[in-house]
Amino acid sequence: MIYTVTLNPALDRELTVPDLVFDEVLRATALRIDYGGKGFNVSRALAALGAESVALGFVGGETGEKLEAGLASLGITTCWTQVAEETRTNVSIVAENAAHHIKVNELGPTIAPGEQDTLMARVDDLARPGDWWVLSGNLPPGVSDTIYADLIQRIHSAGARAILDTSGAPLRYGCAAGPLVAKPNAREAFELTGMRVRTPEETRVAAQAVRALGVRIVLISLGKAGALLSDGENTWMAEPPEIEERNPIGAGDACVAGLVWGLDRGLPLPNVLRWSMACGAAAASLDGTAVGTYTMVESLVHQVTIVG
Repeated sequence: MIYTVTLNPALDRELTVPDLVFDEVLRATALRIDYGGKGFNVSRALAALGAESVALGFVGGETGEKLEAGLASLGITTCWTQVAEETRTNVSIVAENAAHHIKVNELGPTIAPGEQDTLMARVDDLARPGDWWVLSGNLPPGVSDTIYADLIQRIHSAGARAILDTSGAPLRYGCAAGPLVAKPNAREAFELTGMRVRTPEETRVAAQAVRALGVRIVLISLGKAGALLSDGENTWMAEPPEIEERNPIGAGDACVAGLVWGLDRGLPLPNVLRWSMACGAAAASLDGTAVGTYTMVESLVHQVTIVG
């Protein structure tokens, strides 16, 4: 089974306006609501590929209820930890010509120690040998920067495998706990290692530095430039397929979905990288935070160029 963990989910409200004008009353021409969270995005992309997953996370209040209902309507199995405070709402205001936007994210609810203990106990109950756990996203207030490291140790103690996709101190502590896979982007890899990630050779060196922290497999995503995957013995660079980009938000999460999907099926790492890139490209070519269907992703897999 594949599990995804989203510690600071959100209800995302996107308002479209004719143009962004300050100090004026703007009237929206369209409203889009998405069920936000990096782990949730991974679960949605997995569902589009025909793979089951279970999404875990903290939810609270009326916003949390909307989030629960929304994910259930998408057919995603969930295992929630209820919290006393309200799940956050993020607001985006986007101009119709897509030239400018404003995005405001709430901090999220403060998670009490007992609520964190409940989540940890759920992970202990669910984790089984051979399972995959995707730990992704930022942390809500009240949660220690070491929480992903703690989860990784519990998951690996149960014989399951962890994939980490976060940033800052949680990424640093998490890598030290030895996840099977870490997926920083270029900026996150630089912040983690102090090494520039501008050329293929620099990216290779940065990947080895991340591995030296305790990670077995490193995927450094490079946006439109593709990605690098390294297991220490071998390194592969991927060039993504050419697409007409519509919305890159969530493409990184789709990449993670393709990664865990391929690993779960035992594909060779170069093919895992192909599926990861194809999932990301499919998501970036669609409006909003939509994800590609299996057929769409499969058609893009053969357009990914692998060098290694």
